[in-house]
Amino acid sequence: MIRLRVKLFASLHVYLPDGAECNEVTVEYPAGITPNALLAELGVPREMAHLVLRNGVYIKPAERGRPVLGDGDAFAVWPPVAGG
Repeated sequence: MIRLRVKLFASLHVYLPDGAECNEVTVEYPAGITPNALLAELGVPREMAHLVLRNGVYIKPAERGRPVLGDGDAFAVWPPVAGG
């Protein structure tokens, strides 16, 4: 198992599990979980995960199916933003 600090911003905060504070929660998941699998576990629709970061570094969509998350990582997600 690995511990991850998960942060979901803007409209995505509704997908955080119980116990979240200030758009953030620390959770445990099996080692080897991928960003896409983590998003699915949280119930975040993939099309709503526009900006995905691991420890502040952008994870490209092509890399989100790989097990790039490790113990103690911060995983942050922002939805698409519209405006001008």
